[in-house]
Amino acid sequence: MDWGGPAFVIAIIAVSTGGWLINNWIRAKHGYSLENEWGGMTEPTDSAETKRLREENRALHDKLDAMQDRMIVLEKIVTDRGYSLREEIEALRERPRPDDAGVPLNVQREERF
Repeated sequence: MDWGGPAFVIAIIAVSTGGWLINNWIRAKHGYSLENEWGGMTEPTDSAETKRLREENRALHDKLDAMQDRMIVLEKIVTDRGYSLREEIEALRERPRPDDAGVPLNVQREERF
């Protein structure tokens, strides 16, 4: 391989340019500032869609914060000392039932032929 020939120089220039293009493409895709030809940085501009998405994202974060606050309140209600579902169920079991409540279990059916 001829290291000093024009093909090698062109290959180095092509690889360098390709790397620079891929680097800028990745940076643009993720919203970072881009490098221009002279090494300076170019900030991305916000389009109307980007602004709309940022507003929607902010609104969703606000809803999420409100839901987290509600969840905290519900957790406090459930874990509160005065609220015990087990005690309420046991109180219902211990309550005396009137004699005429419900159908007795020892009912015998008449056979009809």
